[in-house]
Amino acid sequence: MIRTISSSPLQALLSTNLFFSSARFPSANFHTHRSYTFSVAPAAKFPIRAVSLGTTDPEIRPKNPRRAGFDVENLTTWLLKQEQSGQIDAELTIVLSSISLACKQIASLLQRSSIINLTGAHGTINVQGEDQKKLDVISNELFCSCLRSTGRTGIIASEEEDVPVAVEETYSGNYVVVFDPIDGSANIDTALTTGSIFGIYAPDKQCLFDIDDDSTLNQEEQKCIMNVCQPGSNLLAAGYCLYSSSVVFTISIGKGVFSFTLDPTYGEFVLTHPNIKMPSLGKIYSFNEGNYDLWDDKLKKYIDHLRQPTSSGKSYSGRYIGCLVGEIHRMLLVGGIYGNPANVHNKNGNLRLLYECAPMSYLIEQAGGMAIDGQGRILDIIPMEIHQRSPIFIGSSEEVEKLQKFLA
Repeated sequence: MIRTISSSPLQALLSTNLFFSSARFPSANFHTHRSYTFSVAPAAKFPIRAVSLGTTDPEIRPKNPRRAGFDVENLTTWLLKQEQSGQIDAELTIVLSSISLACKQIASLLQRSSIINLTGAHGTINVQGEDQKKLDVISNELFCSCLRSTGRTGIIASEEEDVPVAVEETYSGNYVVVFDPIDGSANIDTALTTGSIFGIYAPDKQCLFDIDDDSTLNQEEQKCIMNVCQPGSNLLAAGYCLYSSSVVFTISIGKGVFSFTLDPTYGEFVLTHPNIKMPSLGKIYSFNEGNYDLWDDKLKKYIDHLRQPTSSGKSYSGRYIGCLVGEIHRMLLVGGIYGNPANVHNKNGNLRLLYECAPMSYLIEQAGGMAIDGQGRILDIIPMEIHQRSPIFIGSSEEVEKLQKFLA
């Protein structure tokens, strides 16, 4: 006979276990039949204590609370926490959420690009004279559409657009968003690493203008927007999305760097790398050494120095992905230095100051690194043109300081 006393949690558990055991193993399968009798102490010996939810009673709270393995924090929750703590406002939360949505859409297209015929050239040339890939054009439209639909952006400046685009008055907000929709698009056809880069500036209240129906800025308005696109030191937020073996959304709002990895099972960015601090030293350098003969002699000496074995017999390792997002992501995690210097053919380097250099420099400095153009801090440069280019040396603080000694 099985006896259950409802006042005892232990007894309830035992009776439940026995019930399921008998369900799995019917009595016909046993050679012997036994009766089970439990001796139950009086209910008075099992005191019941009522405690209100959220109690701070030290006897109730665990001494060492541990985070459960399934307790994850997604990007939306993280942004809402930053808003509640006053780090960002509700409008910026919406803008950042819309960018993450665009990144998810781009990631999906990249994964299926060969299947749905999105590889190869689009047949057009952008303002820098570069052949546009199909996904360059599509990704640019996705970014613009997501940002426009928020009603929180006033100006959108893209590497793929000839001039900045003013959002129609009906949908217009305040923030200025600059972005490179697909960084490293030459890697698309071979399924290698690509990424998206973005930066967000506050509005310049001294620079307001009426928006024409075609929403394209004329020369006077371009001059105005150049004032709005301030030096990188004025960025409110910046980040990138890495498209590789994982899709990683990395962001800074001026209080450290945080990375979120896309979980494909439910389509959410999950916090995987909180408050990243990059190493002050590294053993990886990333330069396109195919241009070695075009560089300044001082820079050549620096590269030769990196190639020489140290006292331990080991030298630096050379790695070059051909995608700025991939280079920066690796450096944030393991340290090192990346360089895209000026050369005989490109006196100002290859990378765009507004869309690539400034946002990435902002991230690196937030993680404890450094970013220079060979003479000064990248974030101090005031852009004189929308598509202005700049040399850049970026990475671990001590590695960049060592480079500065060679360039001095």
